Amino acid sequence: MLPPIARRFVAGETPATALEHARECNSRNVKVILNLLGEHYDDPVEADDDARAYAALLADLADAGVDACISIKPTQIGLGVSEARFRDNLRGIVDVADEHDRFVWLDMEDHTTTDATLDAFEEFVEARGGGMGVCLQANLKRTRDDVERFADVPGKIRLVKGAYDEPPAIAHKGRERVNELYEEYLEYMFEAYDGGIAVGSHDPVMIDRARELHDTHGTPFEIQMLMGVREDAQTDLAREYEVWQYAPYGGKWLSYFYRRLMERKENAGFALRAVLGR
Repeated sequence: MLPPIARRFVAGETPATALEHARECNSRNVKVILNLLGEHYDDPVEADDDARAYAALLADLADAGVDACISIKPTQIGLGVSEARFRDNLRGIVDVADEHDRFVWLDMEDHTTTDATLDAFEEFVEARGGGMGVCLQANLKRTRDDVERFADVPGKIRLVKGAYDEPPAIAHKGRERVNELYEEYLEYMFEAYDGGIAVGSHDPVMIDRARELHDTHGTPFEIQMLMGVREDAQTDLAREYEVWQYAPYGGKWLSYFYRRLMERKENAGFALRAVLGR
């Protein structure tokens, strides 16, 4: 049973509660990205089980008629076992997504998984001609090249600031520098991309900058925020823009809830204000 504070950030423990949450969001014109909680599996049975759970969820979404898609962590479906296991499970999920005309996101994890994740995304999204997205983290020093790499690739790119505690050799550490890079990458994407831009941020400054860039270039984009964080803003923005809420669900909610609060100070601040209703 989820405690009240966790219900603000986790869409229950079952597919049924996740679907109900998606319906409620859709009533406010907010679309939903559902993520079954789980990651860093080194047991192939766990990886295969969650891959099957995602395939079943895709069928449930189609039957329910909700405006929702899925987002998967690569280590959840086998990357911690082998790259071959990850790709095999991803292929099965993508086949079901094609059958039901549903979008599939790949989350980005720590830097040890970046190459495998991006290579798989590029291969699968080219084969599908779209229908998939992947996350890029502005704090990584490699991201400038990655943003340019995917300018002409079908699919979507979710740009986030980055929350993992990466080594200084590969990641920028200063908040001001990361903010500068995030804005720089946004500017490049709105200029060079035909669409497929997902602004993954709760930062009002970055969201406003994306709106300005959209007005200047006309490039389609969407805004993505977490469940439980600035939900009033999500509803307000959805009156004019495409807004997606990232909503996790499942029995492994405790570790997710703790990590989201601890990984960035601003997340904890947003969460506290959400709980206090301010």
